[in-house]
Amino acid sequence: MTGAGWAGRRLHFIGIGGAGMSGLAVVCAGLGAEVTGSDRSESSYMERLRAAGLEPRIGHDAANLPEGAEVVVSTAIAAENPELALARERGQKVIHRGELLAELCAEKRLIAIAGTHGKTTTTAMTVWALRGLGEDPAFFVGGEVPGLGPEGAPANAGWGTGEWVVAEADESDGSFLRLDPEIAVITNVEMDHHSKWGSLEPLIGAFTGFAAKSRTTVLPAPSREGGAAEEVREALASPASGRVRSSPHIVWGTANAPAEAVGIAEFSALGPGPAEFDLAVPGAHNVLNARASLAALGAAGFDLGGAAAALADFRGVRRRLEVKGERAGVRIYDDYAHHPTEVRAALSALRSLDPPRLVAVFQPHLYSRTKVFAAEFGGALALADEIVVLDVYPAREEPVGPLAGVSGLDVARAAADRAGGKPVAWLPSAAKAEAFLSRRLEALPKDSILVTIGAGDIFKLGEALLAPNPGHAFVAGGEGEPERTSPLL
Repeated sequence: MTGAGWAGRRLHFIGIGGAGMSGLAVVCAGLGAEVTGSDRSESSYMERLRAAGLEPRIGHDAANLPEGAEVVVSTAIAAENPELALARERGQKVIHRGELLAELCAEKRLIAIAGTHGKTTTTAMTVWALRGLGEDPAFFVGGEVPGLGPEGAPANAGWGTGEWVVAEADESDGSFLRLDPEIAVITNVEMDHHSKWGSLEPLIGAFTGFAAKSRTTVLPAPSREGGAAEEVREALASPASGRVRSSPHIVWGTANAPAEAVGIAEFSALGPGPAEFDLAVPGAHNVLNARASLAALGAAGFDLGGAAAALADFRGVRRRLEVKGERAGVRIYDDYAHHPTEVRAALSALRSLDPPRLVAVFQPHLYSRTKVFAAEFGGALALADEIVVLDVYPAREEPVGPLAGVSGLDVARAAADRAGGKPVAWLPSAAKAEAFLSRRLEALPKDSILVTIGAGDIFKLGEALLAPNPGHAFVAGGEGEPERTSPLL
């Protein structure tokens, strides 16, 4: 891999083990930059970094920071991080990961894929289909995709020799507004990151700003699955008027796309592409993801029949309805769903496999999201036959101020209200959850499905249940609260 201007550049990534940051680090190193970085703990992404010849440090320490390096951060990095604090004290340049992604993507023709749900899978599908068509795109995916790395290994980024780059575009912190896509894909628009956007109106404005710079914007055909995507369509059609049109996030027109030239391409469960085609990944939501991918490739001038045929071999993204293994005849899956729409889609997809019993084990992610969506989470989880709820994975948040008192119990109560008498277990202790499920797995009918759901570390629970000697291997959660089962109230 070569790239003008990258050789001799020094980049230090704080939080290098993240899904997005690790991919950027690998690509920049491959282009000739000198790359260092640190993260607070081990992860599968750290393994990818070492395989690429990098040596990330475990733990954040000012001693990790090389003098003179540009410092790359994400929104998750706190101001008091010792490496970031020292960089600012020294006057070293600090850049957001979104800025670096935009710099890389500017070197090729960009297909950027955004949306509240489905953007990771749709991005991976688009890369997969391009590979199947004989293309060699660069790519940046917010998850590990088996088969995209060397010799079929998982990968979340790569710098191909082709003219296109396919990038997942993140609305959570607004960084997708830095991108200048030739083709912009919006899978759907819903509220999710409340601490950033506050309400739907600025979020719609941001998505409109993202799309307004493109030559072609791919949008869902009018339907409830698209959420507020119709308002983005309306804003693109009438840039001169309306409350959304005046959003500060919107820049009408770029070198790629004068304001009057933004075209619209649509996707639905029925098209574009062949009327019927096979997918190895289950679920109606994955059909929509595939159609969005095909719409983007069609807008780029690629053969849709060949692209659809290539997608028949797509095996999914890790943590997206990922099959983890089997125990006592029960299939164990894991899914990253952390929004009620995503939970509902995941459980509906697993229902389509006709298991005799479907057990959903849910770990809410963020106190702010749990506070807003507790009732909706309960309704979505009621699609399962049995429900287990763990406590909130806090990530960067603390249960203080307006978030005081929020817990996974709010979701468990809502699930019990909506489940019509189905068993619901509130098991905030990780050890108790593992012990309870170990017993339950032995009693479930053969070919049942247990799925762990959430954007935190819930996947470790499934791995613990599959361990050769299961028993309290999953230790990330808290202790000290009593086990409670339905009825909860």
